[in-house]
Amino acid sequence: MAKITLDNLAHSYAPAPKGPEDYALKQLDHDWADGEAYALLGASGCGKSTLLNIISGLLEPSQGRILFDGEDVTHAPTAQRNIAQVFQFPVVYDTMTVRQNLAFPLRNRGADAEYITRRVQQIGAMIGMEDVLDRKARGLTADAKQKISLGRGMVREDVNALLFDEPLTVIDPHMKWELRTQLKSLHHEFGHTMIYVTHDQTEALTFADRVVVMHDGRVVQIGTPQELFERPEHTFVGYFIGSPGMNLLPAEVRGDRAVINGTEIALGRSFGAPAGKVELGVRPEFVRLGDAGLPATVTRVEDVGRHRIVRAAVAGREVNAILGEGAPVPAGETLVAFAPEGVNVYADDWRVVPEDAA
Repeated sequence: MAKITLDNLAHSYAPAPKGPEDYALKQLDHDWADGEAYALLGASGCGKSTLLNIISGLLEPSQGRILFDGEDVTHAPTAQRNIAQVFQFPVVYDTMTVRQNLAFPLRNRGADAEYITRRVQQIGAMIGMEDVLDRKARGLTADAKQKISLGRGMVREDVNALLFDEPLTVIDPHMKWELRTQLKSLHHEFGHTMIYVTHDQTEALTFADRVVVMHDGRVVQIGTPQELFERPEHTFVGYFIGSPGMNLLPAEVRGDRAVINGTEIALGRSFGAPAGKVELGVRPEFVRLGDAGLPATVTRVEDVGRHRIVRAAVAGREVNAILGEGAPVPAGETLVAFAPEGVNVYADDWRVVPEDAA
């Protein structure tokens, strides 16, 4: 287990980068605590796999350092970092049995035979393959092979960190839930530092203690699932987390009031006088339809079982509201209001801290 420090870290695949646009990974300075489970979350191409490969030693950064427990490992090969990494697609030895595949990392390090037998049996049960431990990997399905990869990554108890690069891509949906649960159980039992790369918010929010949201090569927020939902620090976080994501409306903000398309609304807190591109961010759970607020037109209603998603047009923008299954849904013209506790203000995409919280 290790505390991981990213010190002035950046990376470009271009041989002579000229500006920020040439960097796949823009400057990062972060400390990731020993023994925590992190998820690297973001859209394809945001830099999360690049960062994971720098941590693992598969890629050397263009700039900066990476430290494990204060020791500079920037130029150290993967083998010296004492990490385990599981990739997006299965990497197994087809000529070996499942048992031999799982035992391989332990045998490689000269572990005691009795311990290997016990540990392999334990991991085999964890990934649901204890009944096929003596079958050859050749001929197994892709998801079974990926479970072997996961098991081989988890079999060692002495690693500095466990790294997962979208490891559940080929796993069927039910087994994804089971394996995420097992990974959390493993983390709680052994306290490994875990870093899990995914573009799936459900995977990230159910797996991690803290989620690292990346956008355009930058870390835009590190927080608990609750923090990401309640206080997105960047408009991308609000958009990417949640289903549907956060509503954004251009506004003029002065103190505890905002004006949207000529209509004034109360914010409940004072935000000063932010400049630049100013927007209100409100999650659909905090949108109210009724007899007060901004003029709106309901365009469609989607029934998703436990609740309904109401899509409405407000000042030329789509605004989504989530209503309980039994709540009345107005047809056509209506008014939209926002619960003050659910309103965030953004200036040039970054959250403005309310004056009473500064």
